[in-house]
Amino acid sequence: MAAIDLNCDLGESFGIYKIGMDQEVIPYITSANIACGYHAGDPLVMEKTVSLCRMYGVRAGAHPGFTDRMGFGRRDMSITPEEAKAYVLYQVGALKEFCKAQGIPLHHVKLHGALYNMAARDYGLASAVCRALADAEPSVILLALCGSQMIRAAEEAGIRYAGEVFADRAYQADGTLVPRNRPGAMIEDKKLAVRRVIRMVREGMVESAEGVDIPIRADSVCVHGDGEQALEFVRELRKGLESGEIDVRPFGE
Repeated sequence: MAAIDLNCDLGESFGIYKIGMDQEVIPYITSANIACGYHAGDPLVMEKTVSLCRMYGVRAGAHPGFTDRMGFGRRDMSITPEEAKAYVLYQVGALKEFCKAQGIPLHHVKLHGALYNMAARDYGLASAVCRALADAEPSVILLALCGSQMIRAAEEAGIRYAGEVFADRAYQADGTLVPRNRPGAMIEDKKLAVRRVIRMVREGMVESAEGVDIPIRADSVCVHGDGEQALEFVRELRKGLESGEIDVRPFGE
């Protein structure tokens, strides 16, 4: 039977600010990417989110990003590979300790926002990230955009990796995501999103915004937990995958 992991970015509230529907969404996913205090999240939220992962048997992963709360980590920053390595090492180390306190392993690492997109294009940044993972937790799995420089860097560094696809984002012909500020970047039709994901899993293909089919490796599909229809979307996706006889389970297992 075909299989796919269902992941979601969680733990992005901080202080008095609530972002996302973590408590409601987490029962429907198999992996959680937990903000580590830079673009979002704080120590109390990190602790609570790891606890929810333990409670629901969801795999806990670190979700490091830029130090950019005002822009939610979605604005490009000019940083050196050395800085990227230190930023990732710092954030992954923090979440790893929360996992240790809860008696669960750190399962994976997925970069957030602009850092994710920049490292997908820039081999130097991607390599620095992989060096950070090798120092922090060599057995961890890197969750990265299919066909990106992150995958290349992980292969060359001997880091385990999984290919990530997106249920609610459009793709460009080169396999990168359509920037959020462009029309059609977000796919809001739930049924269309489900059909696209099923095709990614079964055929290893997705139609780009230009109308061209491109190859894709779907080990895990991301849904975003901070939209107005997040809960309905993740419910529909899980139901559609299971109805399509696709097993929903954590990647790397």
